[in-house]
Amino acid sequence: MKFHWFLPTNGGDGRQVVSGGHGVEHGVAGRPASVPYLGQIARSAEQLGFEAALTPTGAWCEDAWLTTAMLAPLSERLKFLVAFRPGLTSPTLAAQMAATFQNLTGGRLLLNVVTGGESHEQRAYGDFLDKDERYERCGEFLSIVRRLWTGEEVTYAGRHLRVDQARLQQLPDPIPQIYFGGSSPAAGEVAAEHADVYLTWGEPPAAVAKKIAWIKELGEKRGRELTYGLRVHTISRDTSEEAWAEADRLLAGIDEADIARVQEGLRRSESVGQQNMLDLNNGSKDGLEIHPNLWAGVGLVRGGAGTALVGSHEEVADLVEEYHSVGIDELVLSAYPHLEGAYQFGEGVLPILEERGLWTNPAPVTARASVPFGAQKAAS
Repeated sequence: MKFHWFLPTNGGDGRQVVSGGHGVEHGVAGRPASVPYLGQIARSAEQLGFEAALTPTGAWCEDAWLTTAMLAPLSERLKFLVAFRPGLTSPTLAAQMAATFQNLTGGRLLLNVVTGGESHEQRAYGDFLDKDERYERCGEFLSIVRRLWTGEEVTYAGRHLRVDQARLQQLPDPIPQIYFGGSSPAAGEVAAEHADVYLTWGEPPAAVAKKIAWIKELGEKRGRELTYGLRVHTISRDTSEEAWAEADRLLAGIDEADIARVQEGLRRSESVGQQNMLDLNNGSKDGLEIHPNLWAGVGLVRGGAGTALVGSHEEVADLVEEYHSVGIDELVLSAYPHLEGAYQFGEGVLPILEERGLWTNPAPVTARASVPFGAQKAAS
C-alpha cells in the first residue's frame, strides 16, 4: 500500500476542523500557509514514509503548481500530488508544465485531475460549461495531454478543445500518474478511460467496495486496470479513549450556527460525492460513528472529504486493512493539525501495517534512523 499526506494550503492549519481554511479566520493559534510551515509538513511526511502530499485546488487555497514548485527544493524524495482543473489551461501548456515539473524535480509529480463540481466557482474562472460538458471536455483534455507526453505530434479537433500540430520538446520522465475522483456517471466514464488511480472519499467499506466494482467494470470494458485510493482524515492515538476524546474536542469546537450555514451551502453542490458525504452526517452532531472507527464529524463544516479514521493505532490499522480488503491500495490522509497528525499516523499506524506486510517504507534504509541516540551513546 501507499500512503500520502496533505498540504493545508486552503488558508492554513490549526487545532480545529477549519482553522484558517474554508473562509474561517486563523484565530490566535492558527498557522498560516507559509512556505516555512508547509515545508515542515513536507519534510516530516517524507521522513515518516509518506509517498506524496496532496495539494488542493480552488478559489479558497493557494495555487497548487506554484506552492509545490516552491516546496520541492525543501525535500528530497516526497512527491507532490498536484490538484489542477482541466479546461482552465490549454492542454499543450498543461502538458508542458507537468513535464517541466517532473523533469526538474526528478520525477516527483503526480496529478490530481479535478473537473470541477460547482458551476458557480467555475464561472468565476471564466468557465461556463455545465457539469456533464466539463467531464466531456476533461476527457478530450486528457486524451491530448497523454498523447503529448509520449512524444506524439497531436492535431485534434473535439467538441470543446482543438490543437494543431502540438508537440513537446521535453518529455516527462516518467510520465506522471493521473489521480481522478468523481461519483457521477460522467465521472466514471472519464476515470475508466484515463485515470491511473481512482480516488473516492471515506464512505464505509461496503459503499467503497460498490464504487470500486463500478469503476472496475467500466475499466475492464476498455481493457484497463486501475488502482484505487481513499481520501480521508485520521485521528490516531495510543489508546482508543484518547482518539475519541480528540474527536469530541473537535466536535465541541464546531458551532451549531456554522453547521447550519455550511450545510445549507453544501446542499446546493452539484457533486454526487459531496451529497454522499452530507448524507453520512445528516447535519447533526449525533450518530457520527457511521462504521466502527469511521467518524463523519469533519463533514459538518467542511466540503469534500468529510470522514476520519478514529481510534487507537491498532484500530486505525485494522480499518485500513479492511479498506485494503475491498480493493483500496492508496490512502490520502490529513489531520488537525497536519504536522502533529503526520507523526501520529506515521509513527503509530505505519509500523503496524509494516509488521502486517501491508506497507514498506519508501525511504532508503540509510535515510532512516536505525539506532536511538541514547543507545548509540551507551554503546560508545
